[in-house]
Amino acid sequence: MLSEAGADKKLSRRTARAARSAFLGGLSPILRVGLERALADITIPHLGPPAILGTYAAMGDEIDPTSVEMAAMALGWRLAWPRVTGAAPLSFHISDYPSLKPGFRDILEPDATAPVARPDVLLVPLLAADRQGNRLGQGAGHYDRTLAELRSHGPVLAIGLAFDIQIVPAVPADRWDQPLDAIATPTAFHPAGTSAKRA
Repeated sequence: MLSEAGADKKLSRRTARAARSAFLGGLSPILRVGLERALADITIPHLGPPAILGTYAAMGDEIDPTSVEMAAMALGWRLAWPRVTGAAPLSFHISDYPSLKPGFRDILEPDATAPVARPDVLLVPLLAADRQGNRLGQGAGHYDRTLAELRSHGPVLAIGLAFDIQIVPAVPADRWDQPLDAIATPTAFHPAGTSAKRA
């Protein structure tokens, strides 16, 4: 049986996907690239000193972190991409984008033999987020399990990447959901509130 938050999440996901799709449908490819470059300008000053940056290969309507990655690498950051292994937390591996290959649900991922790394900063895809740091993902819980595991071993800065349309007044959250530390959009960097909401 779904929790109240779980039931709300199903509707919220449909609404968020439709809103994002409608927004992107009105953008030319040039404007979209411009927004993603602006995202890098907003995000880079908040990363801190160069270390390991966990990132992701964008799928479909997700905002593409490539501009952030390129700017971070120019500053000395090493990039790590996630691999999905069942219900386990994501594992991150040092790689480069051309070496990624389709894996879980055809999402590009590094080879299992690539060096494993623990991200110091993690860029997180999302469907929607609120200013408290509550995040609405695809529903499989991969990032919640991953952030819980990473945080159990020390600090990690989790930054959700989004178009401005994806910042909403409130996101339903269960007690096991892991909040973001901040959300970056092409126009602003939003540090999360002191406490994320829980159902």
